[in-house]
Amino acid sequence: MDILLALKNKYQMKNNAYIVLTALTVALGGFLMGFDASVISGVVKFIEIEFSLTKLELGWSVSSLTLTATLAMLIAGPLSDRLGRRQVLKYAAVLYAISAIASAFAPSFIVLVIARMIGGLGVGASLIIAPMYIAEIAPPAIRGRLVSFNQLNIVLGISVAFFTNYMILQLGKSDSDWALSMMFSQWSWRWMLGLELLPAILYFIGLFFVPRSPRWLLMKGKIEEAKTVMQRAIGKDNADKELENINAAINQDSKKEKAAFKELFAKSMKFVLLIGIVISVLQQITGINSVFFYAPMIFEQSGIGTDASFVQAILVGLTNLIFTVIAIMLIDKLGRKPLLIIGTAGITISMMLLAYSFDAATYTLTTESISNLPVEINHEALMPLANQTFDGDIAFKQAIAEALGSSVTAYESQLLTASININSLLVLFGIIAFVASFAISLGPVMWVLFSELFPNRIRGLAISFVGLINSGISFIVQFVFPWELDNFGSSFTFMLYGIFAGLGLLFVLFKVPETKGKSLEQIEKEFVR
Repeated sequence: MDILLALKNKYQMKNNAYIVLTALTVALGGFLMGFDASVISGVVKFIEIEFSLTKLELGWSVSSLTLTATLAMLIAGPLSDRLGRRQVLKYAAVLYAISAIASAFAPSFIVLVIARMIGGLGVGASLIIAPMYIAEIAPPAIRGRLVSFNQLNIVLGISVAFFTNYMILQLGKSDSDWALSMMFSQWSWRWMLGLELLPAILYFIGLFFVPRSPRWLLMKGKIEEAKTVMQRAIGKDNADKELENINAAINQDSKKEKAAFKELFAKSMKFVLLIGIVISVLQQITGINSVFFYAPMIFEQSGIGTDASFVQAILVGLTNLIFTVIAIMLIDKLGRKPLLIIGTAGITISMMLLAYSFDAATYTLTTESISNLPVEINHEALMPLANQTFDGDIAFKQAIAEALGSSVTAYESQLLTASININSLLVLFGIIAFVASFAISLGPVMWVLFSELFPNRIRGLAISFVGLINSGISFIVQFVFPWELDNFGSSFTFMLYGIFAGLGLLFVLFKVPETKGKSLEQIEKEFVR
């Protein structure tokens, strides 16, 4: 008996190793999404000057990727129902590669935006199809952790983007012959964007080694191939039982008409759709992509300088990575809802702390600090502002803009560093706490919920719809953030994010159900009323 049990455990470990490797490969799309989205954080400082961008144009350079990602989400789910999850992910890998090359060689702002928008199509597809695929192949007991691999790879991509941005910034200051020959100094932002080509190629190759989704195969009548994949994933005995459940659900669905968009708004879908919409809005409206996509800019507002702002951006990425790993370890033990409660409460407190920190800041340029500014800055023009104290960042920026004119953009970081009086450690703590709270909750849990809540027959359509809303809110937040800082100030911006998080916490407490440990068919039976 002990021998049989040992063999069974060994067989199960082999199955788990296969499914984990498959999930990690598919989730590499998340890495590309995270890298592609966050690499722009190191680029904005350079392209704003090179292309003489306004604040709204700067916001557009960042958010344009999300706009096309939003459009891609609208069609990616239904397209994956026709062509297969794996095939759509292959197309996404190709789009990432094209975007990387075109961005790196962009001769103008318009070409750069077009290249970013091409990448956005890949982002939109991989963002919803990768977790969908993983959920369809994973056993219920470890599905939460496996689906969270996608979020883990997203944050890993974000962390790597922050690190490579800083590395390229330092290489631009190097006197070594090879660094000079690669022109890191003149082409720093182009190198930052072009590096994405390498993981895009690896992802495209890796997808040839993963199987097609067993649920999709059954929907297409490819029973033998589905059986082979499922047996390898969860074992022969479990596979037969799972295939029976899936087949029963598919047969029941086949008696109905083809899934139509209006089915999303059927009375039976009201509960799960409400949760999907609110959580998709909440994840973005609390400002997470403002932090990820503008991290160096935010840190520069606290006056720590360019190099230090890039270093602290790396710290943000590492925090995100560490707490995402913690979330993956806890999501199938504590459950989805407890993590959401802990995370949204932390986000609320963190954002209010940031709002307080910037509200308490003052800005004073002394005669000495003006004389220590770079010689390229017109010291004489700033002398009338000497020893004047400004209580807010907006008033200070307006004053130096009037004094220096259009040249103020290139030297804003140095001017803030020379004038600001703020508790920069408190700002750093607030941002780190915010990222940690997000990473342990809304980051990974949202996509797990999306992959679980919606019925099998319209899962692709439903995830595309809520993903569309999520991406649309993300676009708006990214687009207006530079303009928001410029017109309303840092304190008001962060306070607004904190209010949204507080409202979201109330919704999670009273409305969001627990799905831990339940099969997809069981969840459908309980919550699609």
